[in-house]
Parts: sequence; structure tokens; C-alpha cells
Amino acid sequence: MTTPDPLRVAVIGSGPAGVYTADALTRQGREEVAVDIVDRLPTPYGLVRYGVAPDHFKIKGVARSLREVLERPGVRFVGGVEFGRHLTRESLARAYHAVVYATGASVDRRMGVPGEDLPGSVAATDFVNWYCGHPDSEVESFLLDSEEVAVVGAGNVAIDVVRILAKSADELRRTDVPQPMLDVLAASKIRRIALVARRGPLQAKFTAPELRDLGRLDNAEVLVRPEQVDVDPDGAAVLGAARAARTNLKILSEWAARPARDLPRTIELRFWARPAEVLGAERTAGLRVEETELDGEGRLRGTGAFDTVDAGMVFRSIGYAGIPLPGVPFDEDSRTVPHSEGRVLGTDGGVRSGDYVAGWIKRGATGVIGTNKSDAAATVRSLLDDAGELRAAAPSGGLQPVEDVLQGSGAEVAYYGDWLSIDAAEAELGASLGRGERVKLRSWSDMYGAIGR
Repeated sequence: MTTPDPLRVAVIGSGPAGVYTADALTRQGREEVAVDIVDRLPTPYGLVRYGVAPDHFKIKGVARSLREVLERPGVRFVGGVEFGRHLTRESLARAYHAVVYATGASVDRRMGVPGEDLPGSVAATDFVNWYCGHPDSEVESFLLDSEEVAVVGAGNVAIDVVRILAKSADELRRTDVPQPMLDVLAASKIRRIALVARRGPLQAKFTAPELRDLGRLDNAEVLVRPEQVDVDPDGAAVLGAARAARTNLKILSEWAARPARDLPRTIELRFWARPAEVLGAERTAGLRVEETELDGEGRLRGTGAFDTVDAGMVFRSIGYAGIPLPGVPFDEDSRTVPHSEGRVLGTDGGVRSGDYVAGWIKRGATGVIGTNKSDAAATVRSLLDDAGELRAAAPSGGLQPVEDVLQGSGAEVAYYGDWLSIDAAEAELGASLGRGERVKLRSWSDMYGAIGR
């Protein structure tokens, strides 16, 4: 009895969702599987590399577990290849039995207020990409030349943005922030940062560890309005809140009661304020906000009272959203790919044979990094259940190597060994600058130069 060839699967996206998909595919014993993890960048790890704040050393350690998967037999990293440009769904069908889309949610949701497109009003994801050294970011994108800025949002990404803006260059020197970006941060004129949240402290989405980090900054004082945390500890609002929310309230109450310190920068946490308009003529000059409250059924409503937050820059951080993939069905309302148990659904509601989805582009921007592991495993179960049909649908002449399919596409393919060369160059750069374990290479040319191209 002959052994069938391995089931060949392409995973589009090398972030946690993509790597955990490869992990689940190669850990099971039902089918022999060969996985190519395809990414537009020559570097793996997605948001772990370009979304996790550079001073979150423990979280960035997730890359070590992802690395183990990339080094596993049966898994290849194929970087420098963009889906929709170098490969299409039709061309992928010549090289793989199945495709799993794990492209994440890469853009910010909009506030939907007048003035949002003024210069100086920016998406938090653009700033995160910038300080994380994404090669699509230009050094000149952020000058940080305003003394007052506002960050809209009450999640961990908003807290990250506030923290990076508030830290001194010395506090960031031991991170992997690219040197040109560190130079801009060192020259920052920012002195006052307002974190603007639509709801109250009990409804905020940030976690206690993220919040505590703000209180440990050497360069910035955190200001909390006592009346906004003056909540009856025995009242229904507190007793009905989750433990994490009660912990946040306790931290904020302690900050509201402590004496102010004379530090170079201040962070004001401003709750119950909904953005109504970004003010300014030629560029951002402020943020008009409406005071809010919860009605008797817990729904947010405006009070009709307005105020202005002085801000020469406004960073919106109110959630991530997925973007459509060429030739792949997309739900504009949920900003996800429609699916049934991980199987992509066509516009007619039927299953698209060979197409699967995992991660944020599957379920929306929810959960933590580890949530992607169980999510990927669920998709992989569906894929393996379909293995017989997937093999039967393969081209009669057999599958081609993806390198043959990529001929003439213009892709500059970077494999795992090339990534190790970039990794080594970044470690060498960090050592030469006296800045710690590594400093990121910022540009496409620098990364491909480290590969020797």
C-alpha cells in the first residue's frame, strides 16, 4: 500500500494565528502535512514583531515559542511573497491542497467625527508600526512637535501608545526601537498626554499590568480626576463588575489620592468623554469631546455638555479591523472573512473548497495572543476532516513547487535562513550601538542587505 504524498497547505500570514495553524497541522497524527507559511515581509511573527510594544519584553518572548514551530520539519517560512500580488488564489491551487488565511486585522477603526482626516489626526496602528520599525513606515511620518496630544481609546494598545509617548529616550534605549525612530522620540516636544475614554474606569478594556506600567514611569506623572473614580465600593456597579475592572479601579483610586510629582511629562486619564470633532483649520489643534454617562440599562449616552482637549496631535485607538483579501469573500460589517467552523463561505453561503481562515481575520480583533492557539486548532480540525476531498480536488498532473508558481512574479523570496541573517544583523547592530540585545533594521533595503541582496 503506497503512502500518500503530504497534504500541502499554504498559511497566509506569519503572525501568531498563522504559526499556531502550522503548529496544529504538524502536531497531529491523522495526516502527513507540509506547511508553507507565506508572508509579505522577509521577517516572521506579524504583530509580535510589529505590534507588541518594544518595552514589553515578556510578551515579545512569545517569538521564542513561535520560532520552535518555524524550525520544525514540515514547516517552511516563505517571506517576501505578497498574496494578491505575487500569488493569487488560482495560482496557489497549483501548489497546495488548501490555503489558510491568517492575515489578522491591520487597520484602525475610525472615530467617524468631523476633522478626523486633518494632518495630525492619525491611526494608532500607524504610530505602532512606526515605533516598531515596520519597513512601510517612514521616519518623517511622526515629528512629535506638539506639546499636547490626545490618545482616544481605553484598551491596551492605547495604553502602549501613551507609554511610548511618555517615556524618555533613556527608558527606551534598551529596546529594539530603530535608531532613527529613537532619535525622533528623544527630540519629542510632548509634555502633556490626555487619554480620552468614552466610558468609565469600570468599563475600560485595558488590563491591570498595562495600567500599572503607567504608574512606574520615571519621566511622567499620571493624573486621575478623583471624582471619576469616586465609586461606591459596595454599590451595584462595583459588585457587578469583573475582578479585572475592580483591580483597575483600585489602582486608579490610589493614583488619584497620591501627591503629584514634579516630572517632565504628565498623563491625564480622562473618562466619560466621547470624541465629537477634531478641531483645526490647516492641522489638528484640539479635540472636542462630549461628556457621557450610562443610562438605566447600561447604554452609553451623551449628556449634551461639551469640552475641548488641547491637542496638536490626536491618536485614535478604538479597535482593529480586518481588510479584504483579493478574491476572498469579506463581510464589511464585521470586517472578517465569513466562515463555518473555519471553512470560508462564498457569497452564496456555500463552503469554498480548500479555503480556510484563522485568527483575527476569522473572528475579529478579540482575545490575546494565546487565544489564536485554540482558534487555529479548531480550523485545522475542519481542514483535516476535509483531507480526502482536498486530495481529490488537486490538479490531475500533481501539485507544483511554489517556486515554479512564483516564476516571473517579481517576488524576492526570503526563507527562514534569510530571516536568521536579518536576526543576526539586528543583534550585531544592537551591540554596536550599546543598546541591548538587538535594534531592528528599519527599511526593506537594510533587511535585504543583511540577506546579501
